[in-house]
Amino acid sequence: SAVGRGPEVPFSSEAYRISATSRGKELRLTLAPLGPAATQDLVFRFGMSGSFRLCPAARLPRHAHLRFLTRESPPRALCFVDARRFGSWRLGDAWQLGRGPCVLSEYQAFRENVLKNLDDKAFDKPICEALLNQKFFNGIGNYLRAEILYRLKIPPFEKARTVLEALKDQEQARRKKNPSLTLSKKLKLMRENPDLLELCHTVPMEVIAAEKNLLDPDHSDNYAAFKNWLQCYLVPSMSSLRDRNGRTIWFQGEPGPMAPKGQTSRKKRAQLKADPEALTPKVTMRASKRCSRAAAKPPKLAKEDEEEEEVADGPRKGRARGRRKATAAPASSEPDAPVKAKRSRRTSARRGRGEAGSP
Repeated sequence: SAVGRGPEVPFSSEAYRISATSRGKELRLTLAPLGPAATQDLVFRFGMSGSFRLCPAARLPRHAHLRFLTRESPPRALCFVDARRFGSWRLGDAWQLGRGPCVLSEYQAFRENVLKNLDDKAFDKPICEALLNQKFFNGIGNYLRAEILYRLKIPPFEKARTVLEALKDQEQARRKKNPSLTLSKKLKLMRENPDLLELCHTVPMEVIAAEKNLLDPDHSDNYAAFKNWLQCYLVPSMSSLRDRNGRTIWFQGEPGPMAPKGQTSRKKRAQLKADPEALTPKVTMRASKRCSRAAAKPPKLAKEDEEEEEVADGPRKGRARGRRKATAAPASSEPDAPVKAKRSRRTSARRGRGEAGSP
């Protein structure tokens, strides 16, 4: 499309077949002509809103940035749809450099890549931030990290190395205790007592296994089923904080020793809105009125949380401007002057300019 940000695709064929391979957060399409022409590979990243949709060519969806047409009559189009344009594609078959083994298709290599590199500075960070590092956790995103940590009751701001070194010690002890474990027994142990790296594989697999019921964007009932599957992410009873990258992490219980300072969990903010008596003592009548108006409005947690979550994943220029506007005129620490005194100052100023003052 004219507004698509990806490169032109130099490919044309009367008949061709499309096949796909995924790895982590990337998808590779191979366009193979049914003839002597050369194949063309494209590697996609989906951003937050990218998806593929098959639809009638006469009724293309909005934001269909790349289209592959069928030869049937009437023709259909396989479209790469991306409303927010955070997604992208590039020519060639190479996966993006710097991404580790896939948590789904290369689980054993993924596990080894993490445990043998625990001295990397990436693991100096909180575990919630380390889980988004695609060099080690290729395929894990924001909602998956919340679900994984919640199931294991791991505080999101615990140091990553502390969490993962414990897994390394457990694995070594397990091998010493049962040196001849068969693959089937290993899988059984994994299902009965999963650790964090195992859940990085099994939790995404749950979504894939049920994707027809959970993730069909054309049916709102299926999206409701996906929200019901979530145990932590966007659940109003959970707490949430922003990590140092501006991404919101949802959790239950204590955040952990590396939690950012000066933030209040959204859950606590909602409680303050619902219970104005829990706020700090009211100094002025004006502040009292503001608090009572806020208490009268029911909190709209789910919608606000979802909107904030989307903003956190995208460009933050607008948010920064909004913050600057909000803080450009800080409130004075001095108490308001009495109304009569303000009026008398205005009156004397007008008199100084030769204007008539108020009686």
